[in-house]
Amino acid sequence: MPSSVMSTSARGGAGAGPQAPAAVSAAGLRKSYGDKAVLRGIDLHIPAGSVFALLGPNGAGKTTTVKILSTLITADGGQARVAGHDVAAAPQAVRAAIGVTGQFSAVDGLITGEENMLLMADLHHLPRREGRRVAGELLERFDLVEAAGKPASTYSGGMKRRLDIAMTLVGDPRIIFLDEPTTGLDPRSRHTMWQIIRELVRGGVTVFLTTQYLEEADELADRIAVLSDGRIAAAGSAEELKRMVPGGHVRLRFADPAAYRSAASALGEATGDEKALALQIPSDGSQRELRSILDWLDSAGIEADELTVHTPDLDDVFFALTSGTNLPHQPKETVR
Repeated sequence: MPSSVMSTSARGGAGAGPQAPAAVSAAGLRKSYGDKAVLRGIDLHIPAGSVFALLGPNGAGKTTTVKILSTLITADGGQARVAGHDVAAAPQAVRAAIGVTGQFSAVDGLITGEENMLLMADLHHLPRREGRRVAGELLERFDLVEAAGKPASTYSGGMKRRLDIAMTLVGDPRIIFLDEPTTGLDPRSRHTMWQIIRELVRGGVTVFLTTQYLEEADELADRIAVLSDGRIAAAGSAEELKRMVPGGHVRLRFADPAAYRSAASALGEATGDEKALALQIPSDGSQRELRSILDWLDSAGIEADELTVHTPDLDDVFFALTSGTNLPHQPKETVR
């Protein structure tokens, strides 16, 4: 019977390798409010053109991390660089390179969507004609042309979020911080926002995403870090994190009782369910291990009628890490 094999990420691997150029990096980042330590020394290395997701329960320090990296507040210790600039020594250069969309919309509901866009163009000191061109292109890109002349207060939650991100893009940032961008959105609006994020990354933008929706991180992120009690509890691709949680298995079901008994006798480490004629084999769910199991079944002349793969999901990872459970194969705390 094959042994478990740890595999590399099934995603594109934008975050692979310490030599990849970093759009965002940090070393030993610390922040306290009074006697409460919010960040206890975190390290980051986020390659350009990737999506990085920071997960954590309320109060874990996600928003504090975004505020430090976007120069809204200063760290108590450690160093951070964004777009090649030190956030403490060159905050203006950092601000010129980034866009930030916070948990709460920056849209002014008293003016129209177009006026919100033009106001942002003025803040970026764009010439009037250039500002109108950029505003028009972004309103079209985010499907807001028909609503552009209406007060933003009449927009749905999804429309306001799209306008919020469109406003963020007026300055053509190469790094965007999205702090829980889909909170409160309905499923359709959330999926629309996911598509927008994917399009931004295809255009070379780096996205730093904080979220409490684990499905969102699973769908979008090249690399994920789980922040707990001010520290990075674990980091890696979604698949790597899932393999840290025990409980993955392959389930074989048989229609023929004789085939079931033969397989149960041969597979000593499998757990049997005689009533269901099913066997459960511990597995990390990797493609290599699944192929090895299938090859073994073929060589033994055993044919299962049904094969299903069960792997832990990010919910399992999140709950295990934030509850203080010690997991095997935890990577170092530097996020790459």
